[in-house]
Amino acid sequence: MIREQATDKRAPKTVRYEADLIVVGGGLSGTCCAITAARAGIRVVLVQDRPVLGGNSSSEVRLWVLGATSHMGNNNRWAREGGVVDELLLENLYRNPEGNPLIFDTIILEKVVSEPNITLLLNTAVYEVEKSDAETISSLKAFCSQNSTAYDLVAPLFCDASGDGIVAFQAGAAFRMGAESMDEFGEKFAPSAEYGELLGHSLYFYTKDTEKPVRFVPPAYALQDITKIPRYRRFNAKEHGCQLWWIEYGGRLDTVHDTETIKWELWKVVYGVWHYIKNSGQFPEADTMTLEWVGQIPGKRESRRFEGDYMLIQQDIVEQRTHPDAVAFGGWSIDLHPADGIFSEKPGCNQWHSKGLYQIPYRCYYSRNINNLFMAGRIISASHVAFGSARVMGTSAHGGQAVGMAAVLCTRERLLPRDLTEPRRMQELQRELLKTGQHIPGLTLHDPADLIQTAELTASSELILTELPADGPLLPITHSAGQMLPLTPGPVPRLTAWVSADQATTLTVELRRSSKPDNHTPDVTLDTLVIPLKKGKHEIELSFDATIDQACYGFVLFLKNEHIRLQYSSLRVTGILSVFNKINAAVSNYGKQEPTEDIGVDAFEFWTAERRPKGQNIALKIEPGLAVFGVENLRNGIQRPTSQPNAYVADPADPNPTVTVSWPEIQRISHVELFFDGDFDHPLENVIMTHPETEVPFCVRDYILCNDRKERVFSQTGNHQTRNTVRFEQPIETRSLTIHLKAMNGSVPAALLEVRCY
Repeated sequence: MIREQATDKRAPKTVRYEADLIVVGGGLSGTCCAITAARAGIRVVLVQDRPVLGGNSSSEVRLWVLGATSHMGNNNRWAREGGVVDELLLENLYRNPEGNPLIFDTIILEKVVSEPNITLLLNTAVYEVEKSDAETISSLKAFCSQNSTAYDLVAPLFCDASGDGIVAFQAGAAFRMGAESMDEFGEKFAPSAEYGELLGHSLYFYTKDTEKPVRFVPPAYALQDITKIPRYRRFNAKEHGCQLWWIEYGGRLDTVHDTETIKWELWKVVYGVWHYIKNSGQFPEADTMTLEWVGQIPGKRESRRFEGDYMLIQQDIVEQRTHPDAVAFGGWSIDLHPADGIFSEKPGCNQWHSKGLYQIPYRCYYSRNINNLFMAGRIISASHVAFGSARVMGTSAHGGQAVGMAAVLCTRERLLPRDLTEPRRMQELQRELLKTGQHIPGLTLHDPADLIQTAELTASSELILTELPADGPLLPITHSAGQMLPLTPGPVPRLTAWVSADQATTLTVELRRSSKPDNHTPDVTLDTLVIPLKKGKHEIELSFDATIDQACYGFVLFLKNEHIRLQYSSLRVTGILSVFNKINAAVSNYGKQEPTEDIGVDAFEFWTAERRPKGQNIALKIEPGLAVFGVENLRNGIQRPTSQPNAYVADPADPNPTVTVSWPEIQRISHVELFFDGDFDHPLENVIMTHPETEVPFCVRDYILCNDRKERVFSQTGNHQTRNTVRFEQPIETRSLTIHLKAMNGSVPAALLEVRCY
């Protein structure tokens, strides 16, 4: 029994935590920051004011995680973000292809609590910042309502990934809110006051069919007049969750302090929309449906943006400007929304894409005037226009990982965030990020500690791509179709394709490439062939009069002709894709991007891949074959296709694909890093969109490592992850290491993207 006498005042229980890094905000950016830092050896406290991790991707909001892949609706091939966020999404694919948001919660939480270097504080809100001087945070005060406990959080470094910037704001960090004028940075897409300066909040609902009639009586506060929503005719009984992202409001209000007001308005809209669907009589299929879930907190898009030593702007995105301190990338469209949201007469979004990925500099990720404060997520240093692209969760998580690794280097050498901009230190940060799978466009990994760099590499076989065999479907060219082929300097190979015409007609085939070798927008035409066809089947020779001056992907494009059927192949290969000039209205892809006025964006066509089981390669014979899948790719410092596949691929006929790493002297090996093909072209949306697979077919499932005496030193079965780290209990001593690629997750040739030994 506890009994205390009356007193004037009591203080709550207070617990003090000291760490190397305090991360405030448990959305994907803060979570990926914390995991990255903890795995690299520093002590982290992760503070989250909600009962679950994941932020807008959690079961509280239920927004799909997207980044540069943009639902596969843009020209950014192999563009999914790497590192921890890749690990989370691949794990979700394996456990949760149905997209249950509750399961995604468990995956994120499991990853965090599995890290011994992370102290996790859920339901804990930071409410006060203490400083040792005008430019330095010394500690934070936080409170958990669930256990009535206050926390003093002390560290030399802090990361604000809270969304609204609660730490940065109270610390006095310089920030902006709203849109810059066109004149400030020369951004031609800067919005007018009439369009609005802030993106609003969204709140979603889920429905289910009970297979029996269900009545719905709306609450008294529900919106009664659905016609107040100009686009109300877009509602239907099939769409729910973040498919209705355009249920948005609040862009004319203070998106920090008016959030509760905004939430109430969104609740009115949601229940009014469901009242309309259930009771208007226009949707008889809704008779047996019921509301399963309505969000209790809105998903926020925009509030404060804090100033770093560099501010990302529109031209960085469109022109794909390069930066010496690049640590992350983006690729979502510049995506602005009318401030009036769902009550606007304008379209729900205004999206404009770039031709490829853009770099994000490290200087965007720390405060320019608070010297020990990192920033991650949607609050990073960016103009309103650039924020329209960099704000999405995949991009935010990728940036969070960069912050986590930067904190590690600062901790090791007792540095402040700005100190890492010194060129030697920046190269070290970039190298450490690349080692974790953090793709940075234009950069390659150079690691002098990697024993592979001095080894001899051999393989049991190497794919020479001479044919995509004609064993797939024969499909009409109802949309222009193309085959991406990795080409090397020199004459373009001779190609043979197979078609069938239902009448006499003409087939037009173009050879294109991108104006930048690492892009995948086919905006440069090298040659055009016009081939007359009689009715019937044809084997056609494609001899392009073109020479390639640098390694790049060539696009063999068969232009739309509904009277012709094109032969496809069942063979799928790492780094080989077909693309189509189709429409994906969800991301403002209407086949071609055509700005009607000068808003500082490019005009170009969209050529996008299709999701499996569609998207077969076009059947082709290739003479001479493409010799781009050799074992030397394993140490070229790139872990995904870019201008080339950057992968070792075995011959499909090889019964036991193996890679052998040999040294003239005995080596002492403590751990091995392997990178497999997790299909970075697939967005792996975590909710709503179900997936037909639970493992990426290009990923090695089972493998064995053997020493120079052919003894097994490690084996793995059931792998579905891109990155595998093998740590030996005791270092092994050997002159060689043989990797047996025993089984794949699909019917594809064995592939490996990188191997490193330490």
